[in-house]
Amino acid sequence: MRLTVDFPSVVYRDGPQSAAELARAIEQIGYDEIDMFDHVVMGHPLEGRESGPYPANMPILEALITLGYIAAVTERVGLGTDVLVLPQRQPTLVAKQVSTLDTLSGGRVRLGVGVGWQESEYESLGMDFHRRGAMMDEAIELMRASWGDSSIDYEGEHFVSRAMAMEPKPPQGAGIPLWIGGTSPAALRRAGRLGDGWMASGVLGEQGVAAVGEVRRYAEEAGRDPDALEFQAQLAPPPRAGDTSMRDFWARTAEVAATAAAAQEAGFSWAAVNVTGVFVAGARTPDALTQALAELHDAIRAEVG
Repeated sequence: MRLTVDFPSVVYRDGPQSAAELARAIEQIGYDEIDMFDHVVMGHPLEGRESGPYPANMPILEALITLGYIAAVTERVGLGTDVLVLPQRQPTLVAKQVSTLDTLSGGRVRLGVGVGWQESEYESLGMDFHRRGAMMDEAIELMRASWGDSSIDYEGEHFVSRAMAMEPKPPQGAGIPLWIGGTSPAALRRAGRLGDGWMASGVLGEQGVAAVGEVRRYAEEAGRDPDALEFQAQLAPPPRAGDTSMRDFWARTAEVAATAAAAQEAGFSWAAVNVTGVFVAGARTPDALTQALAELHDAIRAEVG
């Protein structure tokens, strides 16, 4: 089983050098990848605005810029997003950013994408929240063409590129792994039809087994090989404001390792450790985070390999 960590934006409070040191420590411990969570802006509560799971003033570093910083101070560890809210971003620019990151990191990128939930964030970025599903599908096709085709010729309802070139091509070419996040029926269909893998959020046990089966079925219906897909489980949902039910989960190392083993049994080949959750569970300094992550890594590896 491959192990990834969701990198904590909160580490910025200890200065940029602490972020670099934590990234290097994660690599040295033996984790396979460092992933970044994505929101550009967060909406304050307003009448008529759907409230989200996070406070508006939650610190969130920009995902691709942070991964570029991490790439410069590491050598082996993979670099990914879990997940980038793709339809609220211009996909040709995202393709260029991801291609550049893959080039300068030596081919270490895995891109996880989702449609998001925050209409006000789409509004702030000038994108249409209500067309995000269709825009997502087009964006995936356009980005893969940008990474692989010498002449990019794409015409969709939302995005157009006529006889354009994007160079240099990334080391992984159009094969940059592109995973789909989300648990809605549409996300499962999209993962089966278009994704290289599926990133589950808060889906374990029998529900996880069923969802993996659904993604595989959609892949078969699309004429794709379901055995070529991979699956990632979050071992616990990200911390939510006011929710104390899972506050100390990441401090219960044996339970975390058992959860990873259950996810592997359910068909997941990747597991994600949320470092913000480790912070909330009591590891409040860079040294404490490093020690906790090392203990979690060793315990999970002992269970799942």
